Amino acid sequence: MTAVGSGGQDSFDADVLSGPLGARMDLAIKRGGVRRRELVELLRPYLAQVSPSVKRDLPVARRLLVHLIETRDVEELVEGDTLVKVVNAAAEPSRRIRRGLRWYADLPFAGELPAELFRLRKSDLVPVTQIDDIHWKDGRLHVHGHAYLAGLSVRSRRFNRATVVLRGPRWLPPVRLRTRRAHAPHATHTAREVGCNYDWSGFTATVSPAALRWRASLRALVSGMRRLVRRRLAIPETTTWRAEIVFWSRGARATGLLRGAAIGRTERPTGLRVREGWWVRPVWTSDRALQVVLQPNRAELAGVTLDDDRLDLRVLLPGRNVTKGHARLGGHRIAADFTPVAGGTQVHIGLAVQSLVNEKDGRRLWVEPKGDPAASVMLSDAGETRAVVGDREITVLGDRRDRVVVSAHRVRPVIRSVSWSASTLELRGHYPDVSGATSLTLRHRSGLMYHLPLVRDGDDFSVRLEPGSMPRFGETVPLSSGTWNLSVKHPSGEIVPVRMDHAALRDLDEEQRTVGGHSFRLVSTRFDVPVIMSEEVRPADEKGLAGTHQLRRVFYPAQRKEPLNDATVYVVNDGRLYADSVRAIFEERVRRGHAGEHIWIVKDGAFTVDGATLVRAGSREHHAALARSRHIITNSFLPTWFRAREDQVVVQTWHGTPAKHIGNDQSHMQRDPRPPVWHRQAAEVRGWDLLISQSPWATPVLRRAFGYQGEIIEAGLPRNDMLSSSSAQGRAAELREIRARLGLDPDRPVVLYAPTWRDYDRKNASVRLPASDDYQLLVRAHPMQAMPHVPAGAVDVTTYPDTADLLLVADALVTDYSSSVFDFAATGKPIILFAYDLDKYASKRGLYLDLREQAPGPVLSTAAEVVEALHDLPAITSAYADRYESFRATFAPKDDGKATARVVDHLFG
Repeated sequence: MTAVGSGGQDSFDADVLSGPLGARMDLAIKRGGVRRRELVELLRPYLAQVSPSVKRDLPVARRLLVHLIETRDVEELVEGDTLVKVVNAAAEPSRRIRRGLRWYADLPFAGELPAELFRLRKSDLVPVTQIDDIHWKDGRLHVHGHAYLAGLSVRSRRFNRATVVLRGPRWLPPVRLRTRRAHAPHATHTAREVGCNYDWSGFTATVSPAALRWRASLRALVSGMRRLVRRRLAIPETTTWRAEIVFWSRGARATGLLRGAAIGRTERPTGLRVREGWWVRPVWTSDRALQVVLQPNRAELAGVTLDDDRLDLRVLLPGRNVTKGHARLGGHRIAADFTPVAGGTQVHIGLAVQSLVNEKDGRRLWVEPKGDPAASVMLSDAGETRAVVGDREITVLGDRRDRVVVSAHRVRPVIRSVSWSASTLELRGHYPDVSGATSLTLRHRSGLMYHLPLVRDGDDFSVRLEPGSMPRFGETVPLSSGTWNLSVKHPSGEIVPVRMDHAALRDLDEEQRTVGGHSFRLVSTRFDVPVIMSEEVRPADEKGLAGTHQLRRVFYPAQRKEPLNDATVYVVNDGRLYADSVRAIFEERVRRGHAGEHIWIVKDGAFTVDGATLVRAGSREHHAALARSRHIITNSFLPTWFRAREDQVVVQTWHGTPAKHIGNDQSHMQRDPRPPVWHRQAAEVRGWDLLISQSPWATPVLRRAFGYQGEIIEAGLPRNDMLSSSSAQGRAAELREIRARLGLDPDRPVVLYAPTWRDYDRKNASVRLPASDDYQLLVRAHPMQAMPHVPAGAVDVTTYPDTADLLLVADALVTDYSSSVFDFAATGKPIILFAYDLDKYASKRGLYLDLREQAPGPVLSTAAEVVEALHDLPAITSAYADRYESFRATFAPKDDGKATARVVDHLFG
């Protein structure tokens, strides 16, 4: 401690208590009495050594916790909820109150403890900022964004001022930009605080380069004199200003860095040439803070030549005569020839092509004249270079700051133009790869993928898509909300990203297009990475946490007091699918002509339903439907804000009989104290009125796993009615339609591979079962597992809406610990268990049955064994006939094609 010094120790203590240790304090307090006791006993001796000034300047919630830990009785802190109250209240930053001219936190014990403990200090008054646009106009830099203090509403211009300040080196005078407040309602929609209004937190600021140039000239004069004293020549230097905002809002004053660039054009602000060789550039730091630099081009790229196995780069050092030095590519020092010429020095750099090809990442180019600091080579007026070498390319490009980056990688498609025509998006570009890639892949982070035809014309290509109606197994749906990345798949299996041509970025159309109920944008993010962004169109009063809070805390409770309607709400996987037992029940009721309104919850326009009212998930109508419909039928958990009424009937069909441990039987659900998900499940289950079970075996399993004490009907699963042998005989036409939708050969057998997910290995995307010429392989990955890399020759049906269709067309099933093994038993067709990690899975997740003893087919551990078994299915069927019938009688005795009728009769008569 003494070696750190008093000032250093105080800084260390402040960082630790405000940062990692503080976060662990909050976690330990929520984990129960044992963890709280450990926390208090370990923390008290340390806090006794911390300076009072450090404790006083901590964020208010942390300050209060420290005070309580130091002053309250240990048993009160451990056994009571004193600390928990503070942590829970601190999670709501809108709890702010003003007394006189000062602001205080509205936290527990405010009336018992000194008021100074609750006063908001500098560490609490950190502004939330975002920059929405940066551009040059009439020679001035214009910055648009919003800034506010969390929890302090900004409803008007009154008592609300802001100033953007550029702060450079310590002794240079700061630059104060002309700033005014602006209307920015989107700040309220994107805020994390409920009940706060930040509509007037917007600002606009402008700066003239002249204010920067004279300050930089003053700094250059002082720096040049210092170098002359050291007998060194003066060199032009970069001057950097960090952007801060200082504002007064409702009596509170705050200062903070301007952070956060809106995605797209704001991420790549352009520079302005203020005189020959000098630029003013707004730039973003690695932590997303805005800076403005006045930068000389000390080294400029003059030319690039690729000759056989050598890449030659010519660099000009304007205004300098240098004969010695070297260059650097990233962290590698390389030789360079320095030759004085008219107007400066020319530097010749030679790079071996083979060495570049072996590199994985792009590297910046630097020149280091002897006696001078290193100079980053700028692209300036030189053009960018892309040279193809076999199936790879070497590129010499500028980055977002115009610095030269040299890289080598697989040849990439480069988009040169983007155009919208009504609802159609067309991409055109250059792709000089002879590999024969024929499709462009759109990939969502959830794993959803679309493959679009890549129309080639020599080295050029074009792609057309309608994001509002994308094809999916014979139907059309809009692109799901979120970000979609663009790539192509090289024949080698490598995923090659698509990039934007830098020359096209200035005029790139990044405006939103609304098609149906979605809005779409093509945006170039991280400078040159094109993505398509999709978002459901929502009214302003439903946007952000503020809109969500109003719907859940105000609108929904009010609707629950209204009379119930004669309506039924159907929900499958939060509204993502029209499938499962819920679909079977709905279609049976429609067939019978049941009166009353049928309401399907739909997320992202994922499907359409004839004979029903479609309601967008999360909308005002969604809240009203769940509040006022007499029956609610679902296959999974309902939204956390839903609470069943006494006169409502909630039917839980669940999504299959579990082979693996679920609910309370999972190890993490048995911790003490119980995790939040345990309480979430308990609250949900209390609202169920009827649970559907597939078998007498499944009933006690489901009761125990969910802690459910209500009514259970052992009717079988309605979703399996179409799979029963008696029902399947009359579905020949439907079978042909599904096969055609999947693009399957009607005369070749079909094998469905449907593994479940691994808690411990969710990022694994490998498919362990190869395709074969003897059968058609369908791969159905679990939605909670990484999107699979499907082998050539197989059909990826992961995103197919209804698994029952796939089970219907399959001639054999290969699975592991999935509930599909219980469903497929209704067909009587062969089942193979590919359980390559059986012992590991059983120990980590846990299984309800002994597969080796009870499985209706062979339990195999290698792909070779599975392929061999698939080639002799009649032998498998014969060898396991008795065990198959025993399995079916135990786990699927009611899957006889009449489960739906039994459920509907029980519910509706």
